[in-house]
Amino acid sequence: MGAIADIYADLETDEVSEEEFREAVEQKIEQMGGLADEETAAMLIAHELKDGEVNGIADIEPGMDEVKFIAKVMAVGDLRTFERDGEDEDGRVINVEVADETGSVALSFWDEQAVSIDEGQLDVGDVLRIKGRPKDGYNGLEVSVDKAEPDEEEEIDVQPGGTTSIEGLTLGQSDVNVRGLVLDTESVRTFDRDDGSEGRVANLSIGDETGRVRVTLWDERADRAEALSAGTAVEVVDGYVRERDGDLELHVGDRGAVEAVEETVEFTPETAPIDGIEIGQTVDIGGVIRSADPKRTFDRDDGSEGQVRNVRVQDETGDIRVALWGDKADKEIQPGDEVYFADVEIDDGWQDDLEASANWRSTVVVLEDGATTQPAGGTGGGAAADQDAAETGLDAFADGEPAESDGGTATAAVETEAGASADSEDGEVVEFTGTVVQTGEPVVLDDGEETMSVETGATLQLGQEVTARGRLSDGRLDAEDVF
Repeated sequence: MGAIADIYADLETDEVSEEEFREAVEQKIEQMGGLADEETAAMLIAHELKDGEVNGIADIEPGMDEVKFIAKVMAVGDLRTFERDGEDEDGRVINVEVADETGSVALSFWDEQAVSIDEGQLDVGDVLRIKGRPKDGYNGLEVSVDKAEPDEEEEIDVQPGGTTSIEGLTLGQSDVNVRGLVLDTESVRTFDRDDGSEGRVANLSIGDETGRVRVTLWDERADRAEALSAGTAVEVVDGYVRERDGDLELHVGDRGAVEAVEETVEFTPETAPIDGIEIGQTVDIGGVIRSADPKRTFDRDDGSEGQVRNVRVQDETGDIRVALWGDKADKEIQPGDEVYFADVEIDDGWQDDLEASANWRSTVVVLEDGATTQPAGGTGGGAAADQDAAETGLDAFADGEPAESDGGTATAAVETEAGASADSEDGEVVEFTGTVVQTGEPVVLDDGEETMSVETGATLQLGQEVTARGRLSDGRLDAEDVF
């Protein structure tokens, strides 16, 4: 066939005809003043045509000069008009959501192209060959389309209107639908925009069987964070994916929504064993609360007031203090509760003891009674340590019913002199000896292995070793004597 024909055939492109390709080769030879023969010039033209081709939408990034890819139409937006500076004629734009097996992205069609699409020239389910310029738009990654042509032979295995798993989220996606279980919510915060208006934002965390993600709700959508409670199955509709501090976040603006759904959503986190964590890591941990200090307030350098509360959590390998900052200090956490802490930062704490810090990016989940912990392989769900992990079952948390225990309940069983435990029937007289790790109401005693909440009017001090005797009531010891 000849060098030019062979190189053109290898391109496998419909973007230019062979005749146009040959004309471009002749122009390239003329431009180079005879320094390139036909084969060299043809290879240069082929490289220029291939430049910008990506393997999938997931490879597209803002700042690329040009990209070429194939995708299926998932949704077609409404035609919008706008005024152009210094021009009498209004501009027109229409957004189209497209996807392939690696992700999704918004396309912007302008003027005549936008009008043609509004008149019905493009349908959901059509497959397009696209050439355009990526940019970071208001709702995430967008591609401003220079050229788009239908391809009836190409098949792309994605279905319009479907949902994406949390694991399948990729940077730059928009118009994303994700179903998950609400793990944690935060209150609405306000801020001042550059234009002087007031903005509103709130966060919640959701999880599914593939992972978890932080959801950021803006302005009118922010109130949904306070309206939803942990354990509610929801669907995030028309969200877009951004990155913050190296982690993906799912954002919801005025086009999106977060709605409760009546279906079961599975979420089973994996936690790192406490005895294996190290300073500088960001990990997921979980276990039973041994002690919980009162909330403290303090003044920040900027004059605002902050708050923090310390709790100590124990798993089968060890224990660690967790500092709950900001809104997380308001969590109703008591000794004996089983709690899951996600994305906590490990710092050097008091007296060289390790400390976990639960800050704005962390998730704190108080599990339902009956949730279980059992050994499992793998690593923690955050930027986890490279180590074996303990898997925390959330079946009870997910559907509101206690999970069956195949590894023993996480609530500590407290042994008594008579060999009975905290699982004994209410009203049984028991005796427990331990160190005071929390004063107030209730007092919490710790014998080094288990904890016991004690109702008593006795005046006790932290670190004091005492014995409490009394009747069990709802898992607590109503002390008649403390000595």
